Amino acid sequence: MASDSTPRRPTRSFFRRRRVYLIPAILFAFFLLFSTPWSLPPLNLPGLSSSLSRASIVSLVKGPPVEEIYGLLHFVTSDDDRMLSHSVKVDPVAPIDLTVYLGGDQPDWKSHMRRLREEYPLIVFSKSFCPFSKKAKKLLEAYNLSPPPRIIEVDLRDDGDFIKLILTRLTAHSTFPNIILNGQELGGSDDLHTLRAQGKLKKMFENAGMTVRGDIVKEQETQ
Repeated sequence: MASDSTPRRPTRSFFRRRRVYLIPAILFAFFLLFSTPWSLPPLNLPGLSSSLSRASIVSLVKGPPVEEIYGLLHFVTSDDDRMLSHSVKVDPVAPIDLTVYLGGDQPDWKSHMRRLREEYPLIVFSKSFCPFSKKAKKLLEAYNLSPPPRIIEVDLRDDGDFIKLILTRLTAHSTFPNIILNGQELGGSDDLHTLRAQGKLKKMFENAGMTVRGDIVKEQETQ
């Protein structure tokens, strides 16, 4: 009597059992990676850090750290009346942890930085009585920018002294106005007018995603 030599196909129950064991194993591995401290022995390999830990791997997954200037910009452009000197005790001349700038917001810096780029690409730290600040703001008004520059009148804030010291540390610019374009310092009023005279300012605004609608400025700038 001939026997059936055709190989049998694995049943679905076999794969189902494998999934039952595999999924908990993966979840347990993620739990160990992200919730418990650990580190590997030092590795003497060129181009690699001497040691690996959970914190360093998480840092690699999340991407490069956010620069402190974006923390400050997020703080001063928030819609509430938060003041840095009223939140926690900080030393403005030393690096400040980004959690201080959150003011109760979620630590979603990717979203916060996107908001800054889209809504406030140009931020001017000004003093309301300063003639140089007034000169810079007048020039920016002539460009009729969209979105418009966000003006922070430092002298009208209770934490103005804190802001000045932090800006000096982060930008190496201790006077006002202090003009920031997409997180990068442009300088003060004289720097702004020099860039305009060189025919560079309009292009810089456009590269930052802003729309320049000031016809007078277009005629003044060197093409």
